[in-house]
Amino acid sequence: MKILSALTYYAPHWTGLTMHAQRVAEGLAARGHHVTVLTIQHEPTLPTEEILNGVHVLRLKPAAQISRGMLALNFPFVAAKLIRSHDVVHVHTPQLEALLLSGLCRALNKPLLMSHHGDLVMPTGLINRAIEKVMIGQMVLAGKLARRVSAYSRDYAANSSFLQKFTKKLTYIYPPVDLPTPNPSQVAAWKAELGISDKPIVGFAGRFVEEKGFDFLLKAMPMIAEVFPEVRFVFAGEHKMVYEDFYSTCLPMIEQNRERIVFLGLLRDSQKLANFYAMCDLFTLPSRTDCLAMVQIEALLAGTPLVTSDIPGARVVVQETGFGRLVQTQNPRALADGIIEVLKNPETYKVQPAKVEQVFSVKTILDSYERTMAEMCGQPVSASVV
Repeated sequence: MKILSALTYYAPHWTGLTMHAQRVAEGLAARGHHVTVLTIQHEPTLPTEEILNGVHVLRLKPAAQISRGMLALNFPFVAAKLIRSHDVVHVHTPQLEALLLSGLCRALNKPLLMSHHGDLVMPTGLINRAIEKVMIGQMVLAGKLARRVSAYSRDYAANSSFLQKFTKKLTYIYPPVDLPTPNPSQVAAWKAELGISDKPIVGFAGRFVEEKGFDFLLKAMPMIAEVFPEVRFVFAGEHKMVYEDFYSTCLPMIEQNRERIVFLGLLRDSQKLANFYAMCDLFTLPSRTDCLAMVQIEALLAGTPLVTSDIPGARVVVQETGFGRLVQTQNPRALADGIIEVLKNPETYKVQPAKVEQVFSVKTILDSYERTMAEMCGQPVSASVV
């Protein structure tokens, strides 16, 4: 198949949505499909065209930025030309151009798969609420024009007012996660370098935005420290975001817990990321909303149990594997109790990475995408995915 994938941010940008799209694109290209990615040149130093791990990447120069989104004036013309020459289009939402792409696909009689990576949740404020309303409205129209819509899980879709509008065309595909085996000697050396070798370690990661609920973890830290005075909370990721300065909002609580928090910054190297998870005694996801964060699966593949908010989508990883504990969302006391419980009973929550791999197999996930796209454009499905 000739597959066109469209999204705002592509590699080397580093978010769960980007990594998902990249792994699908590269995985399908490795299976012999011709994959093109249409995206925005989010950094001026990036080439406007290149072959990246077997994928043809086209980056359009942006003319404007609206919150998290970026707009290119020539996007409609380039998109129309590419859609004509491809068999199927794969759009990743939330995306500003989703309606434009789905409209072009309908006009040019090309099938479109809309992969939804989570309902849009903007920061507080009247302008952000207005942007959120407009974005959701255009994505609803895009979904109605799409041939199929994919969601991460039935649990998330059943609790999403957005996805419930497309129940007859929904398909469910987990995010693809690939992580190297942690290196024990490197993990030990890193912990020694950070001065945390003999301390309980709680890991957390992601964009430092309101949606991720790190404020609840900050409130829970003193409660956890009452039981584990030497506990350290290690954060992997960028803590200052261009479009949302939630870090400043949390700064007073960060200062109160400064001696307990270790900021590692964004980890782009996959081996170092695996070592980060492995150094932690547990990994926590205190999100307000989260459809199913890849960091959860990554942590389990590294052998680290979870303490996760009991919210639609995010709870699926613990429910499917049993390796962790679910806690009431937006409740610092419940979060603290869950973390204390797992730290006290490591054997009870011991992870079996092989079982995690069985549940979240990359091959099975790529099979699902390949089968769905082949069915959409009327091509025979490979015998290996039947």
